[in-house]
Amino acid sequence: MSELKHIRTPLARVRGFGSAKSGTGAFWHQRVTAIANIPLTIAAVFIVISLLGRNQPAAAQTLGSPTVAIIMVLFIVSITAHMRIGMQVIIEDYVHDELAKLTLIVANSFFAVAVGLISVYGVLKLSFGL
Repeated sequence: MSELKHIRTPLARVRGFGSAKSGTGAFWHQRVTAIANIPLTIAAVFIVISLLGRNQPAAAQTLGSPTVAIIMVLFIVSITAHMRIGMQVIIEDYVHDELAKLTLIVANSFFAVAVGLISVYGVLKLSFGL
């Protein structure tokens, strides 16, 4: 059995785990959200363009449509997740003081969640009239 371990490549031994035991997970999450952001951003831009020149009730009616609401919620979730991961990578790469790094990572996570929740609340308020 020990001979089989020597056959494995270094990549096979660390697959799924970077030096910090989580790097590749964040790498793939960032790539998946980036791919998801392409069609979602295009859809969100078209939705916003369709609202140009409309009054507030007409815009609320468009944004309150179930299809538009779902697209916008998916857009918000994907963008904020991507933003959180990207900022965390920047913090980890460029902040060297461990206490400052931990503080900024926590603040980044809270900020991303707050922006996401507030934005989703706005869409749901229009969609369900909450």
